[in-house]
Amino acid sequence: MQRILKTAAALIGTCMLALVSAAGFYETALPDIYNVSGSFTLHSALPISAVSGKTAAVEAGSGTSSSDMTLMLFGTVPIKDVKMNTVKRAYAVPVGEPIGLKLMSDGVMVIELQEVGGRCPAKEAGIEVGDVISKVAGEPVADNSDVSDIISKSGGQPCSVTLERDGERLELELEPELDKGSYKAGMWVRDSSAGIGTLTFYVRDTGAFAGLGHPVCDSDTKQTITLSQGSVGEIKLTGITKSESGSPGQLIGEFKNSASVGTILKNRSDGVYGTLDYDPASSSEALPIAFSHEVSTGEAAILCDIDGKGAKEYSVIIESADISGSSEHDMVIRVTDKKLIKKAGGIVQGMSGSPLIQNGRIVGAVTHVFVDDSTRGYAIFADTMYSQVTDIASDRQKG
Repeated sequence: MQRILKTAAALIGTCMLALVSAAGFYETALPDIYNVSGSFTLHSALPISAVSGKTAAVEAGSGTSSSDMTLMLFGTVPIKDVKMNTVKRAYAVPVGEPIGLKLMSDGVMVIELQEVGGRCPAKEAGIEVGDVISKVAGEPVADNSDVSDIISKSGGQPCSVTLERDGERLELELEPELDKGSYKAGMWVRDSSAGIGTLTFYVRDTGAFAGLGHPVCDSDTKQTITLSQGSVGEIKLTGITKSESGSPGQLIGEFKNSASVGTILKNRSDGVYGTLDYDPASSSEALPIAFSHEVSTGEAAILCDIDGKGAKEYSVIIESADISGSSEHDMVIRVTDKKLIKKAGGIVQGMSGSPLIQNGRIVGAVTHVFVDDSTRGYAIFADTMYSQVTDIASDRQKG
């Protein structure tokens, strides 16, 4: 009997240690603040519930209230104290249709340095590829011709260069070089970019949209384009290059015309945002936006158009979802739909922004394809993107 009691005690001790270790893991892995609408649901490997604490006052005019709660493992082991914000559930229309994006940069981006007359004035001045130049000799510049005109008229005198690098504003001095009869800086710059992406969702009440799930970057420097102004155009898909291991494919298309059907207002690390002049999914119903903690691993669907015949749902698996905020990517997904794999090889470039649907909710958007396995890719949470269109709606109302 004594041996049995010792064994039981050892087992209980092991279980308690495992529970404490699990609680420690979740304390780090789970966020401190949650938005909820109704009951709290947290998808995790082990059952986690929230125990009520002190409720704060309702924020005047917003209908939002906050409560101090404690997350509990198996309802008994405390994990951490958190704040629960009770908010109104957001709704948006999932789209999954390709759009054309035209972005003008705020200044000009340096895409290449080269020697002129045996030297590179730009490099000597400390200018680097990826820098965004806003002024030369005190004059604002918007395109390559502005830069070349100012430099050529300098007479060889040093010119001040105002630029931004990694969020820092710098003032440099460039000494032009005479080459083939004119003064030059020894650099190539770009003022705009255009491409294809996918609309994630549209908010009918405000006309705001979210797309891509990642920023539009310069094709050469891979740097995020600092937006001055941008527009949305309609796209006609003309084909698709199928993804293969080691070679991501892409949607092939062209702008239907030069007309703008929307305005791009934000180009951020989490997506492209703006307003549309039309309803891109007039026959579709709005779906609720899932809070990130409501996203679970398992079956889901991706909504995308790969043949110009309209967006269709294809089956995927959400392999992982990280709500800690510490990971570079929110989710990893895997395409399981045989039709999508046969037509596209899985995920292709241009599908970025394709919405993910799970349990009748918009849970996220595809952002990147794995180079070595085109059936798998990364995705971003939908509520992260929705927070940006909320700001757009607020700004429009103020305006």
